Amino acid sequence: MSETLVPECLVWFTHRVEGARHLGLYDTDSGSFRDAGPRPEYFERSELAGGALCNPRALLAKSQAIAGRPVFDIPVAHPSKILCLGKNFAAHAAEFGAEVPEEPIFFTKFADTLIPDGAPIVLPHWVDSRIDHELELAIILGFDDPEGRGRKDISAEDASALVAGYTVLNDVTARKMQGQDRGQERPWLRSKSFDSFCPIGPWVVPASERPELGDLTMHLHVNDDLRQSSSTGLMVVDIPHAIEYLSRHTTLRPGDIIAMGTPAGVGPIEDGDTVTCFIDSIGTLSNPVVREAAPH
Repeated sequence: MSETLVPECLVWFTHRVEGARHLGLYDTDSGSFRDAGPRPEYFERSELAGGALCNPRALLAKSQAIAGRPVFDIPVAHPSKILCLGKNFAAHAAEFGAEVPEEPIFFTKFADTLIPDGAPIVLPHWVDSRIDHELELAIILGFDDPEGRGRKDISAEDASALVAGYTVLNDVTARKMQGQDRGQERPWLRSKSFDSFCPIGPWVVPASERPELGDLTMHLHVNDDLRQSSSTGLMVVDIPHAIEYLSRHTTLRPGDIIAMGTPAGVGPIEDGDTVTCFIDSIGTLSNPVVREAAPH
C-alpha cells in the first residue's frame, strides 16, 4: 500500500489533549500538524454554521505545532444527520444482482456509529453472520446559518455553497441482516447502525482548499488484501445532485454528513483484521477489527 499519511493541503481535524477536545490543522508550509486550541464539546456544528471551518486558514496564525502525529478524534461528533446513498456505483449494485435505482436511495446511520481513525470496529458478540466494509467519500456540510434554520430545496447549481469539506468514511454493514430485512421489506437501519459501524476521518479537507474535487482514486485493503478499487468519477449521482435530492426530503444543517455510496468489492471483515480506506487527495482511514466479548 502506497498511500500517503500526510495531507496534501491544509486540513482540519479534532483531537484530545488531556481529555479536552481541541481543533487541529495541518500546515503545508511548515509541514506540521498544529493545535488551534481547546474547544467546547461538539463545537464543530457551530463553527461550521459560522463559517470558521469552511475556510480555516485564518486559524493558522493562532495555532501551535504538535509534536509528532496527533491522535485523531471524530471530525464532527454529533451531526444532526448522517445521510447515506445506496447503490450509487453501478458495479456495486450489480455485484448484488441489482440495477442502479431510477431514483436515489438513501438511509441514515446513528451518531453512535461514528468512530475516529485508529479506533476499533467492534463486531457485536451476538451477530455471527457476515459483516462487510464499504469505502465511501463523505461530505461535511457547512454554511452561514446564523438563525439555525438550515437549508431546504437546494438546486444542484447552488449545492457547492453548502459543502464545507470532504473526508473518508467506512459504512460498515451487517450484510446478512441487511439482506434479511430487505427480503421482508424492512428498512436497512439496524444492519447499518451498530455502535462503531461508521469510521470517519482522519481529517476534513476544506472545499476552499479543493474547489475542483476531480476524479479521485479510491481503494480499500483488509490487511494486505486489496478489496475495493474504483474512482469517485464512477458515482451515479454526483455531489450537487445528491444535495439537491436530499434537500427536497429533509432540512440540511451545518455538520451534517453525506456518504456518497460504495464501489464494488465489498467483503467480510473479521476479528483481528485491519481495514484501511484511501481516497486520493483526501486521506487514509485505518481501523482494527475486534469481536465484542459476550456478557457474563
